[in-house]
Amino acid sequence: MARVVVDVMLKPEILDPQGQAILGACGRLGFTGVSDVRQGKRFEVEVDGEVDDARLAELRKLAETVLSNPVIEDFELRVE
Repeated sequence: MARVVVDVMLKPEILDPQGQAILGACGRLGFTGVSDVRQGKRFEVEVDGEVDDARLAELRKLAETVLSNPVIEDFELRVE
């Protein structure tokens, strides 16, 4: 059994109001030196067997169609 992690983040040019709210809270809570915050999502996908190139391509398609919105989000996959 293998685990594939998919990290999804808004594209840099997309405004991130939740990240900005967290950034504002950092200052109010006394956390200094924080210059930016971006909010993202992490998915852990457990798969049977080993992750070969074909399985990784299948999981990339899953990330493109179900786990992310490719218009406004980028994603990265990694096998753990």
